[in-house]
Amino acid sequence: MLDNLFTPTHLLLVLGIALLVFGPRKLPELGKGLGEGLRGFKQGIKGEPEVTAAKTEAVKSETAPEVK
Repeated sequence: MLDNLFTPTHLLLVLGIALLVFGPRKLPELGKGLGEGLRGFKQGIKGEPEVTAAKTEAVKSETAPEVK
């Protein structure tokens, strides 16, 4: 029953419906949010601390040598 669940045809159909519902401008933002949510969920399960963009920028600025 679930053998043919994720065929390319089904995935294209779901993508087409999502495009109709959310529109072409909102779809990349939704994908980005979904990816970040899944990444945070996986890190939470593994017990790793969550690293955000602000934290990584702070770490980069602290370790980078100053150039004058």
